[in-house]
Amino acid sequence: MKTVETLNEGLKREYRLTITAKDIDARVDEEVKTIAPTVRMPGFRPGKVPPNLIRKMHGEALSADALNKAIDAGVKDLMGKEKLRPALQPAVTLADGYERGKDAELTVALEVLPDIEAPSIDGLKLERLTVPADDKAVMAKIEEFAAQMKRFEEAPKTRKAATGDQVIIDFAGSVDGTPFDGGTGEDMAVEIGSGQLIPGFEDQLVGVKTGDEKTLKVTFPDDYPVDTLKGKDAEFAVTVKEVKVPADTKIDDEFAKSLGLESLDKLKELMKDQVEQELNGLTRTYMKRKLLDQLAASHDFDVPPTMVEAEFNQIWQQLEHEASHEEDPEAAKAELEKDRDEYRSIAVRRVRLGLLLSEIGQAHGVQVSSQEMQRLIMQAAQQYRPEDRQRFVEYVQQDALAAAQLRAPLYEDKVVDFLFDKAEISDREVTREELEAAIEADEDHVHGPGCGHDHDEKPAKKAAAKKPAAKKAEPKEDKAAAAPAKKAPAKKAATAKAEAEDKPATKKAPAKKAPAKKAAAKD
Repeated sequence: MKTVETLNEGLKREYRLTITAKDIDARVDEEVKTIAPTVRMPGFRPGKVPPNLIRKMHGEALSADALNKAIDAGVKDLMGKEKLRPALQPAVTLADGYERGKDAELTVALEVLPDIEAPSIDGLKLERLTVPADDKAVMAKIEEFAAQMKRFEEAPKTRKAATGDQVIIDFAGSVDGTPFDGGTGEDMAVEIGSGQLIPGFEDQLVGVKTGDEKTLKVTFPDDYPVDTLKGKDAEFAVTVKEVKVPADTKIDDEFAKSLGLESLDKLKELMKDQVEQELNGLTRTYMKRKLLDQLAASHDFDVPPTMVEAEFNQIWQQLEHEASHEEDPEAAKAELEKDRDEYRSIAVRRVRLGLLLSEIGQAHGVQVSSQEMQRLIMQAAQQYRPEDRQRFVEYVQQDALAAAQLRAPLYEDKVVDFLFDKAEISDREVTREELEAAIEADEDHVHGPGCGHDHDEKPAKKAAAKKPAAKKAEPKEDKAAAAPAKKAPAKKAATAKAEAEDKPATKKAPAKKAPAKKAAAKD
């Protein structure tokens, strides 16, 4: 194989590879020997078909397979010979005009990982803000839990439903007078004001009484998951079968027993554990932010543009998705555009921190064990249907990049924990409000070398440009129109930035050589 370097600029590399026809033909011979025992042809005993006939029968497929294997081997050899560490999978292009029986010319283009000087982890100083899980916090958690388990009780038949009440309805929906699939239902419980249904549906139930019949007029959202209903005006004929009012929930031993627990004290024990986990999570978030700020401020190196672009696209798609659910999507997207450069800076920061944490982890022997990896795979498999889980497991086990992406968040956490152990940590007890305020203090700034200000200062926050998101309708079983899942409000722009910059890029560059893309042979 002949190799010529055609580009060496920054982190970009490009090579022209020539694979000889002789090499490809030798691989075809190997393929013929491999499949010969299984080939069947009239007039020949099994396994006795002459090689020339096998070539004639399967020549095109054999040549394509041999070429792909030659390309894989050639790219692998290139990576090893040139000691290249690709940032992402190399782009392999077969030159136009290739024909069977001729030499194959390839172009291999890639970006390599930067050479990062072994990061120093000496001198790290962090403050750990802690919040005690006191009785007040525990009771607040129990009250929140009780509110989520809201009960309703029958109201007088003359009561007019109000916001917060629950109505039991039968409904039948139609568009232009024609019923549609999933548009009917019986005995559906609707809590007015919950925001679970199509915008405008719940509001029109205010004032109804038991026995009332009413026609509700609504418009399906433009992003409704059923294409035939997107943006369509619809009518729902509703029959009100019952109106219920919220029932008081007394937090006592009986409430605890209704949950299957022995007593209120036992419930408090369980809730205290949850509160402690939440507070520990906030403490860790604050410490991690400060740790990443220190690393970002003390390390500056070029990062592969394709990795930055991939990271930026991931951030931007999420932000555009959130903006599309605002009351005025176009205005929200226009506001977003003003901060495009800042989000690109965040993408650079995330990629740089991801590479930096990976370098620190490798330098100090941080690893994800096979048992931990197996748990990750099994947990991820649970999101698939039971019949598809084994295929997912096999896919991750066979695809190095998929495994790396699954492993990356856990690996990052382990490196962060390693750095916490090495840092000098001082403790300070604060309130939850103070801790949350500290986490949000620098939410509008992208830290990094040359940022030009003291990181201990708190920059003024920008006014949030977004309004709470409108509720989105999604199908639920056969009640597509009237029982959608509730959509969480979109994050404010400043908060979204803070969350983005706190998260190093999880698509870590593969430590091993990436496989080449397959190239199909042309006749």
